[in-house]
Amino acid sequence: MTRRQRVRQRTVRHRRVRLVIAGAVFTVAALAGALPAGSASAADAAGIAGGTGAGRATGAGRATGAGRTTGSGPGPGALRLPEPTGTHEVGEADVHLVDRSRPDPWRADRRHRELMISVFYPARRTRDRPDAPYMLPRAAAHFDSVTADGALGLDLPTGQVDWAAVRTHVAQGAPVAGGHVTRPVLVYSPGLGEPRTWGTTLVTELASRGYVVVTVDHTYESPEVQFPDGSLATMVTPEDPGAFIRKSLAVRATDTGFVLDRLARLNTGRNPDADGRRLPAGLAGALDLSRVGMFGHSLGGSAAATTMDSDPRIDAGIDMDGNLTDYEGTPMPVAEHGLTRPFLLLGKDGETDTGPGWQAFRAHTPGWSRRLVLRGSEHASFTDAEALLPGMGLPAGTRTRDIGTIDPATALRTEEAYIAAFFDHWLRGGPAGLLDGPSARYPAMEFVDRPSGGTT
Repeated sequence: MTRRQRVRQRTVRHRRVRLVIAGAVFTVAALAGALPAGSASAADAAGIAGGTGAGRATGAGRATGAGRTTGSGPGPGALRLPEPTGTHEVGEADVHLVDRSRPDPWRADRRHRELMISVFYPARRTRDRPDAPYMLPRAAAHFDSVTADGALGLDLPTGQVDWAAVRTHVAQGAPVAGGHVTRPVLVYSPGLGEPRTWGTTLVTELASRGYVVVTVDHTYESPEVQFPDGSLATMVTPEDPGAFIRKSLAVRATDTGFVLDRLARLNTGRNPDADGRRLPAGLAGALDLSRVGMFGHSLGGSAAATTMDSDPRIDAGIDMDGNLTDYEGTPMPVAEHGLTRPFLLLGKDGETDTGPGWQAFRAHTPGWSRRLVLRGSEHASFTDAEALLPGMGLPAGTRTRDIGTIDPATALRTEEAYIAAFFDHWLRGGPAGLLDGPSARYPAMEFVDRPSGGTT
């Protein structure tokens, strides 16, 4: 059997991974290459206009606890994320990090590794603050013209959505709520071909429930990263898919460790932002780095497992539909020996290729684990696609192919309930509750096999 024939036999999720790789190759060929921060960007090569990325004041307060309305917006082409349902309003700050101890692993011409992260947190006094932008303008333009279809394969119309104008219900730079309260920290790792913003609905929900959540763009593997100077770094060409994925997981583990190091510095009052931008009042001292969780979608879920395997600072993790076998189908090392700390596997419905790796992981994991399936969902159901695509007027077939048949509000409510229950139990000592078995309140969540490990 030829390599091409073996590739064609892979299942739906791996076909999406190949779309990411093919999309990256197309991006480089069409847009004159993935260029480093500080130089002319790939977006410039395509004639995409840049922007300042300034916040957008709305003039409206941010009520919490609202219903899970998805996708609708104030005008044609405008979208908004659901309002978070937790008791806290949410603030956000972008932070530019530079790791001077290592060169960039993807670009030999970059002497240092540069990352952009966003920190979401419970906030106060949000009414006089601008909305945090969903995407910065140049990143949004690249997402619209290249990433949504070329990388993610969502079959979305281009030029009809201003992704930079998506309403987030998050206040940019608002003071941190809670005075001297310290909060558990969660790290979010996006899927291959996804920007860190593509998980904002879930991230915001968790912040509204009292967590500090940090999202990470892995530069040159991420489809687009806009830096504070306006430059745009885009994805490198993945010449060998298997080698690319293995390297991506290793780089993500190192990036995540570096981010945790810088969060520790931030927590002591030292500003880690490379440009010296002021951080929100009260953020220093608000992080409890003795309670750290990690979660991610697709390759980001794989990264949660592999990073936990190498970094003991991460106490609990969640893999949302990410494979634990490599591109050739061999179990990853973490699947071959498992984890001693709690880990949740949350997957799509129907045909999937996560099964072998997940089964191996559970068989070899001495610690607590569960494997759940969200009925009627698709791979993208664990991203902002579930919240935003229903408001785009897509053909029924496209919408079903992208986010499945489950009602979007039900999908969001169910995902958020189980993910919050997991971290509440393992990082806050809350009751196991939903983790012990099926719930009549959330019939869309299926427990696939017999639970392993205790609840304490």
